[in-house]
This record gives sequence, C-alpha cells and structure tokens, in this order.
Amino acid sequence: GWGEAVAAAAAALQAGGLVAVPTDTVYGVACLAQDSAAVRSIYSLKGRNGAKPLAICLGDVERLYRYCRVNVPDELLRDLLPGPVTLVLERSEELNKDLNPFTSLVGVRVPDHPFLRDLARACPGPLALTSANLSSRGSTLSVLEFQDLWPQLSLVVDGGPIGDIQSPECRLGSTVVDLSVSGKFSIIRPGCALAPTVEILKKKYGLVPESS
Repeated sequence: GWGEAVAAAAAALQAGGLVAVPTDTVYGVACLAQDSAAVRSIYSLKGRNGAKPLAICLGDVERLYRYCRVNVPDELLRDLLPGPVTLVLERSEELNKDLNPFTSLVGVRVPDHPFLRDLARACPGPLALTSANLSSRGSTLSVLEFQDLWPQLSLVVDGGPIGDIQSPECRLGSTVVDLSVSGKFSIIRPGCALAPTVEILKKKYGLVPESS
C-alpha cells in the first residue's frame, strides 16, 4: 500500500514525470524542482503564464534552510508549518536557476499531509508544486475533477476527497504570506488559513503588515 505508492511516485518524479498528489488543501501536481525540463512540463500542462511562480514543497521544516534565506525565528516556521500555509522567502543559490528565474523569492510549503511529506523525503531535492487544474479554473478536491489532465501525468495518487467538496472555502488553497522583509509580512493570497496565520505573526512575533 503506502510504501509502494510513495516509491512509485518518487520513481516517476525522478524519471522526469509529473505526479498528481493529495495535499492538506487541494490536489496538486508535483515535479522535481531541480529538473528544468519537468518544470517546463508543469507550465505546459496547466497552460500557466510563465511569469507566475511555482512553490516548492519539502517534507520537513529543517530542509527549508537549504533552499531559502530565513530571517524569522525557527519557532515561527514551526508554528505555521507543517500546515496550509506557503511562506515566501529569499531563495538560496541551491535552488534551480530555471525555477522562477524572474524573482529572488520562493514560496515554500511543508504540507500537513503524511503521504506528500513522505514523498518529498523520498526525493533528492524539493518538489515543485502547483494546484491540479488548468490555469484560471477552480482548484480540485478529488481526482475525478481533473480527469482532463490525467493523460499528461505519469501517475495520479488518489487520496480520496479532500475537505468538503460542497464548500467553496475548501477550494481556497494555502494562505500565501511574504516574510522576505525583516519584521514585516504581507498576505499574497488569503487562502484557507488567513486568520490564524495573521494572529500568530502579529500577536506572537510582533510582525507588522507591510502596508503599515
């Protein structure tokens, strides 16, 4: 079961493939972030604007330090991750130059989803992760909702329905917050965890919204 699915997905990714995976928010499509051809394939699959960045996904908070320059306390990272939050930080030299070459920042996810974390740990570098849908279409909460993408994927991991398919809130995806400026934060996408994220950043760590 589980171990075989992780191994099969890791093998597909290492062969340059695209794999659909369940996350703690919506279904995603992943590839190896350090594989430039696979990164190009994700943009092509989604019909995504090449200037829209991809996030990276890691299995553990510690691994973040290799690919990002972190200017917030480690405890802050661990208060938000693993969880439905994408933290935008300065990228390090370790990250593939072909991934989001137009920006010095990168969004990082450590999803609160055991399969995806195991898969990320089984791969040599970070995963590039985006939602499993065509650009500008709604995000997906079951594998049947992105059937049109199946023929272009190496593997589809069916983790069952995510959240409540009837609830619009469940389709919001992760809350995206820019922490690249010391002492400040800015919300790039409200997502599904806005209120608790802002509460932690303001009340516990004294960060101020960037506009203020």
